[in-house]
Amino acid sequence: MIIRAADCIFESLIETIMVGKLAAGEPLVEKSLAEKFGVSRTPVREALHRLAQAGLAERGTRRAYFVREMAPEDLSELFEATGEIESALAALAAKRMSEIERRHLMLIVDSGDACDDPTAYSDINRQFHEAIKSGARNSTLASTLDELSMRTFAWRAANFREDSRRLASSRSEHRQIADAILNLDVEMTRRLVCSHVASSYLVSSDILARRKRELPVKPNA
Repeated sequence: MIIRAADCIFESLIETIMVGKLAAGEPLVEKSLAEKFGVSRTPVREALHRLAQAGLAERGTRRAYFVREMAPEDLSELFEATGEIESALAALAAKRMSEIERRHLMLIVDSGDACDDPTAYSDINRQFHEAIKSGARNSTLASTLDELSMRTFAWRAANFREDSRRLASSRSEHRQIADAILNLDVEMTRRLVCSHVASSYLVSSDILARRKRELPVKPNA
């Protein structure tokens, strides 16, 4: 599979922002980024547009991009919406997944149990949620979740990288969700997925608060 330049730039910028190397308010200059990545401005422009869609950047008065400051209430609403949509899809998956799909989901859970690398586990986590979304067989809800997932992906990935306890708790939650789906327990599946997303939010909220504490104090004008 050929990795597009815009994808590489997008993922690199997400990583840089999420580890705190780019603080809220810092400019994202097309020309400078193009020179840094050795590409034209076109893939940079696409990556910045996607970054804005993900809620990590926004445009100023001169249409230049800068790193967006995430307000605590924005993060709360984002994860609340994600939990509602994803739990609805999971409930449908508990009813609609084939036996083969259910067994495949358990294999993904098993692979997560055997993984201690935060980056690799982040990919397994994505596979787990994609399998449930696919098994729900509702394209309208799935497209809504895709939009929300694009905005929460960086936060979820940071969960595993910045909180050593989250990897273990996520494994346990995945196992419980998969067991509920395997047992065709619709309401239990819904509740567990809501709780799973809420757990991710709590870690993300801690990360956001830490980011704000680590910001340098601006001198008075």
